[in-house]
Amino acid sequence: MEIIPSSRFRGTVKYIRAFIFITLILAILFTLCLAGVIALAKIEGAPPLAVPQTTIFYADDGTKIGESDNGQTRYWVNLRDISPSVIQATVAVEDRSFFEHHGFDTKRIAAAVIADIKAMSKVQGASTITQQYARNLFLTLDKTWTRKLQEALYTIRLEVNYSKQEILEGYLNTIYYGHGVYGIEAAANYYFGKSAKQLTLSEASMLAGIPKGPSYYSPFNNEQRAKSRQKIVLQSMVESGYITKKEAAAAYKAPLVYSRNHEVTKKQIAPYFQDVVKDVLRNKLGIDEQTIEMGGLRVYTSLDPKMQTIAEQQIRDTIDPASAIQVAFVAMDPHTGEVKALVGGRDYNKSPYNRAVQAERQPGSTFKPFLYYAAIRQGFTPSTEMRSELTTFTFDDGKATYTPHNYNNYYANDTITLAQAIALSDNVFAVKTHLFIGEDKLVQTAKKLGITSSLKQVPSLALGTSPVRVIEMVNAYSILDNNGKKVEPVFITKVVNHKGETIYEYNAESKQILKRDAAYVTTQLMTGMFDPKLNDYTTVTGQAVLHDITRPYAGKSGTTETDSWMIGYAPQLVAGVWTGYDRGEKITKLAEKQYAKKIWVKFMENSLKNEPVQSFKPTKGVVGVYINPDNGKLATKACPIKRLTYYVAGTEPTEYCTEHLDKKKKKAPHHKEENEPNWFDKLFKWF
Repeated sequence: MEIIPSSRFRGTVKYIRAFIFITLILAILFTLCLAGVIALAKIEGAPPLAVPQTTIFYADDGTKIGESDNGQTRYWVNLRDISPSVIQATVAVEDRSFFEHHGFDTKRIAAAVIADIKAMSKVQGASTITQQYARNLFLTLDKTWTRKLQEALYTIRLEVNYSKQEILEGYLNTIYYGHGVYGIEAAANYYFGKSAKQLTLSEASMLAGIPKGPSYYSPFNNEQRAKSRQKIVLQSMVESGYITKKEAAAAYKAPLVYSRNHEVTKKQIAPYFQDVVKDVLRNKLGIDEQTIEMGGLRVYTSLDPKMQTIAEQQIRDTIDPASAIQVAFVAMDPHTGEVKALVGGRDYNKSPYNRAVQAERQPGSTFKPFLYYAAIRQGFTPSTEMRSELTTFTFDDGKATYTPHNYNNYYANDTITLAQAIALSDNVFAVKTHLFIGEDKLVQTAKKLGITSSLKQVPSLALGTSPVRVIEMVNAYSILDNNGKKVEPVFITKVVNHKGETIYEYNAESKQILKRDAAYVTTQLMTGMFDPKLNDYTTVTGQAVLHDITRPYAGKSGTTETDSWMIGYAPQLVAGVWTGYDRGEKITKLAEKQYAKKIWVKFMENSLKNEPVQSFKPTKGVVGVYINPDNGKLATKACPIKRLTYYVAGTEPTEYCTEHLDKKKKKAPHHKEENEPNWFDKLFKWF
């Protein structure tokens, strides 16, 4: 037996001690380095998980009306809203040790290195789901060592600050599935026309195989390769213990029905409305363009899809396809201000210019209700009489004159009442009223009603000669409809960010800006355009659509040489239509002059078809009496026509009509005897 010299033994022990010491030092340094990295990860905190996501716009019933994808479709869904088969398939094929490792799978890394060395090339990947997610959160995909180091640090930050469930959720919402589709929700919708929650095992295994090579394994590019990849995914699920061989075989054989909706350009819903919504997001809510386009917002709007469809359909059915005339349409809920339908032109693809909110056009006689509200506030009543005849007005201290003309130059050449004047749209009466109460009163009233367009304080303003926007006019009519409470056009009711947090919600405020009783009397005056009882020397302006009306409406039409308007309302809905030529050409065809009224009445009737018939409920400070509409006096039994008319209390007429009494018995009738309505009138008044 050879005896080792003590000197050699001592040297060997020395080397062993040195090796142990160095190893211990390296272990300490590695531990300190790792602790430092972890501490740095904690100090830097949770990395932001925000990635470009599709913003979705919803109608008032929760249905999707559009999205802003910037060429990339991205949605974000919670892990609980993803099919378990998707989660299992993804983990099985991408990272089986996902729930055990801390961001890096050392065994896979070692195996990948050995495989690469043997093949003398990069043949096997070792990236974990966390690493891939970290990579997805970087906008640049360069392969520099600096970026790889940042990616590694990002991976540690993810593992330190987020749970495995949060990381997996983020990964499934950001992974690329080809064809501009990011995230499992968008992929499920794109490939199979369903949500991620509804995916079957067969569908889930097909989708889980795509991210390895989105263009290579897409079933739309090569279904055979996609099926081969699906088989590998299913086998991985069997090896991971998620499914049995029998289940895998059944899933592989199951026929897959793909969605081809993406191959057909979907018709955009209410494109003009959506443009306004984006404008509100930018200019009123202060949300930047990038967030609107790629921030994953959920924008809940006021749009009623059924009303929007009705409006678009009536426009198509009414206007001659060969005509170059344009249209603008707005419908609102008069109590909330919510815009239920909006059309800014006949074809968005040909002209995205939004005539409903951008164009200013002369409103014509649709401006008169504002005038008559102001007049009622100044003491006028529905029975106020003035003479209607061709009249030349002098103004500006005698320096200028103005001669208004009635439609077709029809004049009563006699006295008419205010109620008749608005129903027949008498222009002379309107200008006289305007000058009598003071030109400033109409401007003040219009501004109070939300008209922001510039208004010229001239005699012709009574006839709507200052251009305004359709949206302004419909909003103003909404205020009259609700008896004077302020409303503003509402397009967005709620905005939710990509985290599910509500960042904006509309809260309606109730503020009385008009006198309720005067507003109600104005509304009642506006019902006159549909009442033939007010017919005296010409027909009421609503005569052309009377046969289509089945419920009470208040409204006013307006016509200029270049513009045709109709705005009106029922208690629960207001709508306005403008038609005309973009370049201000004259409307000469009789059919084109009727477009606005026909579109309006068809829209109102179809939109309210299944709604209860409502009348305009009188306010507390008004009095309803029966009058002879020809002279505005209290009607007697001898009057052939009488109409229930409302007045601000204390302004109702006290004089009885005597024109139809027997000359031999002509005397002031007794109040109780002559003004006592018959049973039909009592029933009508009760309703």
